[in-house]
Amino acid sequence: MKIVIVGDGGHSKVITDLINSQNDIQIVGYLDDKYQEIYVKNHQFFGPLSTVHKLRELFNDIKYIVAIGNNVVRKQIVHLLGLPIDYYATLQHKSALVSPSAKIGFGSVIMANTVINADSQIGSHSIINTGSIVEHDNKLADFVHLSPQATLTGSVVIEEGVHIGAGATLIPHVQIGEWAIIGAGATVINHIPAYSTAVGTPANVKNNERLRVSGHGNNGS
Repeated sequence: MKIVIVGDGGHSKVITDLINSQNDIQIVGYLDDKYQEIYVKNHQFFGPLSTVHKLRELFNDIKYIVAIGNNVVRKQIVHLLGLPIDYYATLQHKSALVSPSAKIGFGSVIMANTVINADSQIGSHSIINTGSIVEHDNKLADFVHLSPQATLTGSVVIEEGVHIGAGATLIPHVQIGEWAIIGAGATVINHIPAYSTAVGTPANVKNNERLRVSGHGNNGS
C-alpha cells in the first residue's frame, strides 16, 4: 500500500515511524501548507494541500492519512480535502492488540502497545495513542484522540471530537459529550457534558461553556 501523509509536524513523525515499521506500506509523499509547491526528495513528493489531486494522478492506488493530533484541525483538513472516506488508510502498529470483533473506521491510527478489546468501535479519523486501553464494548465516534496511557473501561461512550488526556481513566458506562476535553490523569466517574473541560480525581467540570468551534455543534455537521 502506498501512503500520502497529510501534515508534516510532530504527530507525523510518529506516523512515519509506524509506517516504516511495516513491510507492506510505502510513504510516497507528504502534504502540508508549509510547502509552497511540489518537489521531490529521496523519491518522495512534498507539497501543499492543494496538490492532493495531482498526486492522485501520479499514483491512482494511494491512500491518505491525516497526521494531525489536534482534533479540530484534523476535522477541518478532512473537510478541506473532500476525499471519499475509503481513500483513507487505517493504520495499526504491529505491537497493538486488537480484538477480531473490534471495528475501526477509515483514517484512524492505532499506536504502539495499545489494547482494543471485544466489540469496541473506533470511529473514523481517530487516534488511539501509545499504550492506551480501550476495553470491551466501548463506542468512540469520529475525530477522537486518546492520549498515551488513557484507559477506557467497559461500555464507555465517547462522542465526536473528544480529547482524553494522558493517563486518564474512565469507569464503566460513562459518556463523554462531543468536543469535551478530559485532563491528563483525570478519573472520570460521571457523565461529562459536551464542549466542557473536566479535570482531577474524581473529574470535575471546570468549564462547560467552552467556545464552540465553527462547524461543530447541533448544526448538522
